[in-house]
Amino acid sequence: MSDHAVARVLDLKGLPCPMPVVKISQEIGSVKVGEVIEVHTTDPGSLSDFPAWAKTTGNEVLETDQGNGVIRIFVKRLK
Repeated sequence: MSDHAVARVLDLKGLPCPMPVVKISQEIGSVKVGEVIEVHTTDPGSLSDFPAWAKTTGNEVLETDQGNGVIRIFVKRLK
């Protein structure tokens, strides 16, 4: 279980690639710099897509966690 202070949770389960990354791109501006969004996705491509997206956008993937068919990704807004 994560100990990150989560400002927002995005339920993106069932959305195919590239929609989870499209949605985080749209929503990252809804939290303040330094805050964390917790994403729930079932798309296995997210495991590589989110770190690549974070690198290109200047944000940070703090943690990924998998269980019960759901991937949880914790993204920190850095700018």
